[in-house]
Formats: sequence, structure tokens, C-alpha cells
Amino acid sequence: QVQLVESGGGLVQPGGSLRVSCAASGFTISTYAMSWFRQAPGKERELVASISSLGGVTTYADSVKGRFTISRDNAKIRVYLQMNSLKPEDTAVYYCKARKGTVEYWGQGTQVTVSS
Repeated sequence: QVQLVESGGGLVQPGGSLRVSCAASGFTISTYAMSWFRQAPGKERELVASISSLGGVTTYADSVKGRFTISRDNAKIRVYLQMNSLKPEDTAVYYCKARKGTVEYWGQGTQVTVSS
């Protein structure tokens, strides 16, 4: 059974840091490109960061460049999103996505709230 399970979300103050994780099972994660998306209330889901299957290529949304870092550990079948210098506008549900060709898998999301 294919599963992506996000964890590590929570409440953090502006300027703080948080790392969210995505644990994969039921498929060979090392052959999939992985991405983090987020969706804030009343807004469309947006791409935050992506990483190629072997980790050599990463891309970021302009709004998070220099603050967020995506990484993956294929041996541990996990993908991470390190978020630094968090802002209230980073508040959203963060989703993990796996993609290979036309095949996509999504996780259920983890809530990140940035507030004082």
C-alpha cells in the first residue's frame, strides 16, 4: 500500500525554525521526484520546493528561497523540508508529493502555524 505520511508540523514564532518530514512506503522512493506543496486557508495549493530522484537538483518558490531547504534520504525513505526565518505568511498545511511520469502520490498534510 502506497503511503506518504507527513510529520513535524506545529506552532512556531515568527523568525523561528521547523523541519517537516515525509515518510514513504509501498513504492521505491529513490525513483521518484519529491516535492513539498502548501495550502493556506482560502488559497490555492502552491509548490514550495522540489528535489530530483537522486537529490542532485532542487528548485524553490521565490517566496521561500534562501529560507527553506529540501533534502532527501533515500536509504531512510524520507524527504525533509527545513524551514528557517519563518513568517506568518508561511502558515499553511504542508503536503508531500511523489511523482514519476504521470504517477503521483500525495500525503495528507501537516499543519504549520507561524504566530506570536
